[in-house]
Amino acid sequence: MKKYKVGVIGATGMVGQRFLTLLSGHPWFECVVLAASSRSAGKPYAEAVAGKWRLPVDMPAEFANIVVKDAEADAEEIAGTVDFVFCAVDMKKEDIRALEEKYAKLECPVVSNNSAHRFTPDVPMIVPEINADHAKVIPFQRQRLGTKRGFIAVKSNCSLQSYVPALHPLRQFGLEKALVCTYQAISGAGKTFESWPEMLDNVIPYIGGEEEKSEKEPLKLWGKIENGIIVPAESPSFTAQCLRVPVSDGHMAAVYASFKELPELEEVINIWNNYKGRAQELNLPSAPKQFLQYFEEDNRPQTKLDRGREGGMGVSIGRLRKDTQYDIKFVCLSHNTLRGAAGGAVLMAELLCSEGYMDQFELR
Repeated sequence: MKKYKVGVIGATGMVGQRFLTLLSGHPWFECVVLAASSRSAGKPYAEAVAGKWRLPVDMPAEFANIVVKDAEADAEEIAGTVDFVFCAVDMKKEDIRALEEKYAKLECPVVSNNSAHRFTPDVPMIVPEINADHAKVIPFQRQRLGTKRGFIAVKSNCSLQSYVPALHPLRQFGLEKALVCTYQAISGAGKTFESWPEMLDNVIPYIGGEEEKSEKEPLKLWGKIENGIIVPAESPSFTAQCLRVPVSDGHMAAVYASFKELPELEEVINIWNNYKGRAQELNLPSAPKQFLQYFEEDNRPQTKLDRGREGGMGVSIGRLRKDTQYDIKFVCLSHNTLRGAAGGAVLMAELLCSEGYMDQFELR
């Protein structure tokens, strides 16, 4: 695999910082451009994030002296320097949509952590182990944008990474409906306990926009390409409640599900433990060897113990049992800034590189 030069747009925020920790030493990607708002532009990266580094690991030293670019004003220069960019900006949705399309039209592919384009019909929202085939919509998006190489691909909401992977291989039993309650870490809001002391000893039963995303986005992931767009699946029906809990990292979900054909519990566990997706088939650098792991212990998975499994890229499942209202219930856990955010985007970029989408210069 050739070495790709990449940039991080929104490099000073928490997800941007996480991108840098993952790109440091990456076997395929060399991060050569960091960009952010005009407030940070012109400063060495270390100065731009001074007092604002929010991760429990040190800032990779190789980025300290890179001068931060202006994500908007320097877009043409950035697009001409890199093979593609990761985007994790904090802006209004309409501004994000415009910025990402600007880069795409400059023939610079965009792998986005933002939600702004998740429901643009010809923009794939990819979890590589679930719907890698949605990348096939990219040539249609290029036709709309008038590009030969540029496109936008997005990752799904971070909370989905806990429960959708667990439900996905069970769709063979005719998944009809699901109820999900998520318990989401404060890093999902870009916060630490130092910056958000109100979260200590507290639970907030509301996260703006989260429940709608949790109910709608799985249906796009499970949709199909028709006439150049992704048509969301019509089922299962989802209902969700999303709570912010006093945890630094790791989103947990309590899931209830009903099926047309009731599966045996042992069969479900066997399916989970042996499931592999396209990321595992391709042996992508960031892909977990075991994507889904079931814990037999009654008190697992636990956020503190299990969020870092497989380098934070695995999904942990436990407490599978029959339910009185639904057919089955279980809990699951994923690391929200690794599998759920930057790590999921890096894995998606690896998939797109491996499948040749970063190297296309003609309409397919």
